[in-house]
Amino acid sequence: MEQQLESQVTITCNPRYMYAGFWLRVLARFIDGIILCISEVILGASLGAAIAFIGGGRGGEIWLSALAGAYLGMYVLGIIAGWLYYTILESSPLQATLGKKAMGIYVTDLNGGRISFGRANGRYWSKIISFMTLGIGFIMAGFTQKKQALHDFIAGTLVKRK
Repeated sequence: MEQQLESQVTITCNPRYMYAGFWLRVLARFIDGIILCISEVILGASLGAAIAFIGGGRGGEIWLSALAGAYLGMYVLGIIAGWLYYTILESSPLQATLGKKAMGIYVTDLNGGRISFGRANGRYWSKIISFMTLGIGFIMAGFTQKKQALHDFIAGTLVKRK
């Protein structure tokens, strides 16, 4: 009599590991911050130089107007550049900022699809609410089941690992 042994292999997928946690997101944000800071300084300095040149100040006045222009330029362009950087890149086929890409993470909707420009826009501006909660909105990404921060809940997004 011959016995047949049957074995069953069960493969389980722990969905917890496909989401990007708090520290990966912090490192991605750090990289993005460096990229944005460098670009804002270059843009702000260029704007300041242009204002000083156009203003035609004399002596010390030219440096003062250049400094004021650079500060104003970095502030205004910083807001616009940050908004466009996150919104365009996260809604692009890349689905990630350069920092997220470097960390191997990307942004999706709740079904795993690419987010629209409108959803990316909502996600970006709802980070203000995450910040206003003394940062607790960001820290939530370390403790929620799908590693969502408050702005992810608001926008209906997930940040996943590749």
